[in-house]
Amino acid sequence: MLRISSGRPARLRYLPGSYHVLEQGDHVLCAVTGTPIPIPQLRYWSHELQEAYRDALVANRRYREAREKGLL
Repeated sequence: MLRISSGRPARLRYLPGSYHVLEQGDHVLCAVTGTPIPIPQLRYWSHELQEAYRDALVANRRYREAREKGLL
């Protein structure tokens, strides 16, 4: 049975190259900007930091900051 979770954030476990859905929802929030990212459009995340990003520019900026802080 298909469950549609309109307007509800999903909870994901980010893996290298994929993710596992822990709680159904239709979007996640960008860890940097707070922008909702629809699950079908989710392309960028960090499995090390367990964060999602809205685009490549935001992901690169976050990786750079995390390396400078010694998180990666």
